[in-house]
Amino acid sequence: MPVRLAVILVDRFADWEHGFLTAPVRDFFQGEVRFQTPGGRTVTSEGGMRALADGAIETLTPSDFDALAVIGSSAWFGGDAPDITALVQAADRAGRVVGFICGATLAAARAGLLDARAHTSNDAATLSKAAAYRGAAHYCDVRRAVRDGNLISAPGFAPRSFAYEMVAALYPAESTNLGYLKAELTAEDFA
Repeated sequence: MPVRLAVILVDRFADWEHGFLTAPVRDFFQGEVRFQTPGGRTVTSEGGMRALADGAIETLTPSDFDALAVIGSSAWFGGDAPDITALVQAADRAGRVVGFICGATLAAARAGLLDARAHTSNDAATLSKAAAYRGAAHYCDVRRAVRDGNLISAPGFAPRSFAYEMVAALYPAESTNLGYLKAELTAEDFA
C-alpha cells in the first residue's frame, strides 16, 4: 500500500516549502499526496499560484493519512488561521508523522506538540506568538529541520532538510532513494 501524505495549505502558503517533499513522495516512492485546505477551497500562495484542494481540512482524520505536512503561511500568525489543534493532536497520538514548517510551527505550538520535544522554527520569537507555547527549553536554534520521533519542524528557509526528514521518517528502509535526496542538500541545510 502506498504511503499517504496529506498536505495542509492555507491562503498565502509558501510556494517553496512543499515541492521538495511532495515531488519525491509522489514520483520516487509512488506515494499518494493529497492537498487539504480550509473548507476544501482553492487557496493562493505567496507567489500567486492557485492551488485546487483534494479535500477539506475539517473532514481530515488520522485514518486518512500516514503523514501530515503543514505548510507555512503568514496566515498562521493571524486570527484567520484554521484551528487544526484536534487534528494534529490526534495524528500525533496515532503515531503519524507530523511535520510543520515556517509559520505552521505556530499550529504545532498551539496544539502543545512542542512542549516536551526538540523542535525549531524561523526563530524563537516566532513561537512566542503562540500563547500556549511551553517548549522554549526544547527549542533548537538551527538552520535545518529538527526531527524528534514522529514530529518534524523546520524554519521556512530549510525546505530541503524538512523534506529529507519527512521522507526519512516515512521510508526508513529506502537508503538508496534517501541517499539521492540527501545528496541534493548542501552542508548549510544541515548546519
